[in-house]
Amino acid sequence: MDYNFAEIEPKWQKYWEENKTFKTEEDYSKPKYYILDMFPYPSGAGLHVGHPEGYTATDILSRYKRMKGFNVLHPMGYDAYGLPAEQYAMQTGTHPAITTQKNCDNFRRQIKAIGLSYDWDREINTTDPKYFKWTQWIFKQLYNTWFDDELQKGRPISELPIPENIKTNGIEAVKTYIGKKRLAYYDNAQVWWCDSCKTVCANEEVLTDGAHEKCGNQVIRKNLKQWLLRIPQYGERLLQGLDTLDWPTGVKDMQRNWIGKSTGAEVDFEIDGLNKKLRVYTTRPDTLFGATYMVIAPEHKMLDEIVTADKKEAVERYINAAALKSDLDRTDLAKEKTGVFTGRYAINPVNNQLIPIWVADYVLTGYGTGAIMAVPAHDTRDFEFAKEFNIPVICILDPKQAENREEILAGNACWTEDGEYINSASTETGLDINGLNKTAGIEKTVKWLESRNIGEATVNFRLRDWLFSRQRYWGEPFPVIHWEDGEVTLVEDEDLPLQLPEMEKYSPGDSGESPLANAHDWLLVTDKNGRKGRRETNTMPQWAGSCWYYLRYIDPNNTENIFDIKKEQYWMPVDLYVGGAEHAVFHLLYSRFWHKVLFDL
Repeated sequence: MDYNFAEIEPKWQKYWEENKTFKTEEDYSKPKYYILDMFPYPSGAGLHVGHPEGYTATDILSRYKRMKGFNVLHPMGYDAYGLPAEQYAMQTGTHPAITTQKNCDNFRRQIKAIGLSYDWDREINTTDPKYFKWTQWIFKQLYNTWFDDELQKGRPISELPIPENIKTNGIEAVKTYIGKKRLAYYDNAQVWWCDSCKTVCANEEVLTDGAHEKCGNQVIRKNLKQWLLRIPQYGERLLQGLDTLDWPTGVKDMQRNWIGKSTGAEVDFEIDGLNKKLRVYTTRPDTLFGATYMVIAPEHKMLDEIVTADKKEAVERYINAAALKSDLDRTDLAKEKTGVFTGRYAINPVNNQLIPIWVADYVLTGYGTGAIMAVPAHDTRDFEFAKEFNIPVICILDPKQAENREEILAGNACWTEDGEYINSASTETGLDINGLNKTAGIEKTVKWLESRNIGEATVNFRLRDWLFSRQRYWGEPFPVIHWEDGEVTLVEDEDLPLQLPEMEKYSPGDSGESPLANAHDWLLVTDKNGRKGRRETNTMPQWAGSCWYYLRYIDPNNTENIFDIKKEQYWMPVDLYVGGAEHAVFHLLYSRFWHKVLFDL
């Protein structure tokens, strides 16, 4: 018998809608099963084939679990803020809210036409004031939280102990100290700037050739005042949490690599002729005797001081060229090695030898200290750089098992395996690790550095502070006011949500400010004492609303709290999530970070 889909499908879809067949039960005595789909961005083109491919799989399991007596939570919503709607608004003059609503309506129509078994009473939308009120509330929690290294957890800023020597320096010193501890903070940041879109781009939005993935135009480095989140403070927790997650190994490995934990030491090198120190981070302090040059990032804050007058022009040209490259391109091991000598030397603390300081783009400011010591005999990247620029190569690990041992000892080849130390002693400084193995060599060197106050054991993470603001109109407004006396305050909870003003033009200015800088009635505020202030003109990135959507599905209509704790305890964790691996190191990592902060509080 033929399946008459034109008659059967609409009949039952109508029945399901009228009878709320797939409404989630409030019966908490049943076993639960929470099935979560990827949070879709509602584009004007509607669903693409990748959406129903994943949604069909989860729908099959949802129906199966209901039939097996489970209480199933299977919701749908929209990650509806973002640049495409704003660009469309700039081109057509149509308000982004109108475009977004139209797209959401089309998505819903298409999903219902497929007949997927969602509980539509739980639909959420990141642009809904009832939703982003709580996104703004979470930002306030981040601002008012500090991370206690000893307890390895976030705590309210009201519980932050203030050292006595800070207190004696007055109120401003205390405010500065507190500001440096907040998980959310406002500071100058070097960002990727797309002059075509007039907005900051996240690292993940910059392609390897330095182009903005949204428009294809080249981006440049620019310093702007931005909101950032101190996600690296949760690095250890984020890393350890992967061990108990029932996720694909590949996704967990991607997060481990992105977090990039390493142990080593920070070491101070005196800069010859400047009476200043340059601090480097190294995972191998035991190889200091093999350090024959240093490299600092093109963005390093001390570069201007270090560069000598005769090298200034060449270094400036190099900095401008590096600013056009993405981080991925800069750290590509296969690419040609480039760099410029600064004209200055540093003093190697273990043997008092002068070593040249170079600037090269393969060092990034966000990792370690933005400066490295280079040991070309035992690091492939350093070896290639040294050979390119005729820098000495000194072997300090005896490659006894290597077939080309003589070449390595002569500095004509690189040895990256372990071995006994050679050429690693100085009667002048008193450090001697010759004959030791790697573990003993690191331990002895670190103790020697610490005893002289020129270094210390350090744990480092590749994970960098999360750039959390965009120069856009169509995003969650920050509940922040900047006052004329320099104070920053947050909008009171009872005044949330802070909504976007109605505007006729959505184009950002050339200076880097978002379109909100032109909304004067909304922008300018005065407190009860006559003090003038400006609202924050940046908006939150699209990641903000998608960091916590799975929690709001649990209790989407709660007006008093972000969710009911008893409901959260029943429904969480999510039992099955189907989403793309392209979100492994951004959305899924950011969500875990926010979740841990909320858990701590």
